[in-house]
Amino acid sequence: MTPVPASSPADTSVAASAPVAAMLKAPEKKLDEVRVLIAAEGESVLAAQMAGRIVGISAKLGDRVNQGQSILRFDCDEQQARLNMARAESDGAQKVYEAKAKLQSMQSASLLEVNQAAAEAEKFKAQIQLFQAQLRLCSINAPFSGRVTKLRIKPYESVVVGQQLVEVINDEKLKVQLNIPSLWLARVKAGNPFEVRIDETGKRYEATVRRINGKVDAVSQSVEIEGELVGRPEDLLPGMSGVAIFPDAAPDVKPDVKK
Repeated sequence: MTPVPASSPADTSVAASAPVAAMLKAPEKKLDEVRVLIAAEGESVLAAQMAGRIVGISAKLGDRVNQGQSILRFDCDEQQARLNMARAESDGAQKVYEAKAKLQSMQSASLLEVNQAAAEAEKFKAQIQLFQAQLRLCSINAPFSGRVTKLRIKPYESVVVGQQLVEVINDEKLKVQLNIPSLWLARVKAGNPFEVRIDETGKRYEATVRRINGKVDAVSQSVEIEGELVGRPEDLLPGMSGVAIFPDAAPDVKPDVKK
């Protein structure tokens, strides 16, 4: 009969302590995370509203612009000349009308002549308004304060109506875009706080849920939400990405107990 080797005291101690250590070790809690994208509060692609030649570009890529600031300028010498001509013709037509009205009061001009002179004066006033509106199209202005992110034109190039010229973003305030599983909706509500960890900076930032889409995507079973960062971190830029951390957002899963 083969003798069974006796266990050493050390082996018995290790074997006994292993399950005890496993019981004493606190289980690590996994935070619920989803991918997130940092986006600008507003973004606009500005296109040409008239055909013409670009004669001035006052902002470069990455420059900060103020609302209403001119970014691109067209050659509008012809439009300005037409406006000046319309003003001169309007002045002449107004004087003719006043003269006809005076003659009509002395019964030296008919009412028809007065009405025709008045219509002619109004026509030139309308032309002035038309050319003033055309001149307002000669400058591409920033719709809001922000940064120029793309210039698609060079000085002295000719453009056509509808051609995209410049892109501007409003980065004074950043927002967070993400999709969460629809099962999280029971616990994720508008106004709830959460954390964002950005890959590019390696830092964490506080945010709150601002909007929740009213429709669940049937294919992915997810819903789009929009968050708002607390403050305006200077090291964040639109387009950065990372993960959003929602502690306890996922529903509790009961263990499957087999009988």
